[in-house]
Amino acid sequence: MKRAVFPGSFDPITIGHEAIIKRALPLFDKIILAVGVNTTKQYLFPLEQRISALEKCFSQEEKVQVQSYEGLTVEFCKSIDAQHIIRGLRSSIDFEFEKNIAEMNRKMESNIDTVFLISEPEHSAISSTIVREIYKSGGDISAFVPKNFQL
Repeated sequence: MKRAVFPGSFDPITIGHEAIIKRALPLFDKIILAVGVNTTKQYLFPLEQRISALEKCFSQEEKVQVQSYEGLTVEFCKSIDAQHIIRGLRSSIDFEFEKNIAEMNRKMESNIDTVFLISEPEHSAISSTIVREIYKSGGDISAFVPKNFQL
């Protein structure tokens, strides 16, 4: 079974994340949306709410599963027998950052490959960071999150 992990904080999930996940579905038998827990990071939405939002967004997709994890992504991949990590790229800056992480992950665990999917141009400016700022400032984020996203 070809399993992949799409790690992230998903604080919140954006339409860019959603598009990457949907494009990755034909490539894998199972995709685990891995909500990372970093005790040093300040999240806007609680873990349970982020997990719930992901589960609602992909409730009709049998190949998608949501789990939280702590620690290194490659260790999480090994623990659930996932052979691939999915990463979306919005820009060359993303590529440089993600390439370095992928290379380090590969050195730590040679059996896990990173698969990069380039975002659609209409999603390249959308990031969870920007969406959070819009939300915190009282703005409407509905154009940037999946249609069935609920807070």
